[in-house]
Amino acid sequence: MLDNLHVFRDGFVRTLGLSLFSAVGALLLGSVLATMRVSPVPPLRWAGTAYVETVRNTPLTIVFFFVAFVLPQVDIVFSFFAFAVMALTIYHTAFVCEAVRAGVNGVEVGQAEAARALGLTFSQSLRLVILPQAFRNVVQPLGSVGSALIRNSSIAAAFGVQELTGVSQGLATANPGDVIAILLAGIVCYLVLTLSLAGAVGVVERRLRGEPR
Repeated sequence: MLDNLHVFRDGFVRTLGLSLFSAVGALLLGSVLATMRVSPVPPLRWAGTAYVETVRNTPLTIVFFFVAFVLPQVDIVFSFFAFAVMALTIYHTAFVCEAVRAGVNGVEVGQAEAARALGLTFSQSLRLVILPQAFRNVVQPLGSVGSALIRNSSIAAAFGVQELTGVSQGLATANPGDVIAILLAGIVCYLVLTLSLAGAVGVVERRLRGEPR
């Protein structure tokens, strides 16, 4: 294991990069999609609902296949890493959307009415009043989506990205006598990522409640 520590380090960094880029993209797009789903404009609501229902009921592997093999057919070509980020973002955007929408629906109706009474438009009240409160309510659900994203990033190994799972598979194939140690090392790396995220989510929740860290 010590001889291949640099290999695990590279795989860890790639998994971390995949997770961070995809999480940021999914959070931004999911928030936009959530505003579409609660919009008073019917076409926006329909488009948001269609996206969420389609993507949530499609296996992530199919999304990866679409991004990696269909997009190049229409001359959209990126690196395998970029394609993996796109696939993870597209898929988890739907789950972020539903988490944020649940937070929006959990905000008291009186908040929106007060915003309208102050003369704020729908977009202004959503941006300045509703969404800040909604995000406070869904820190834990968003953390769960992020944890699932980290684990789902392992699918990228099947599409040429040498992240943690790909690295572990390669080392296990080259060192069949050390399969258990290699797999355990990969599990530890994933635990470091997911438990770190869980700890960060806990800190954010306590700070939002005004509790000491």
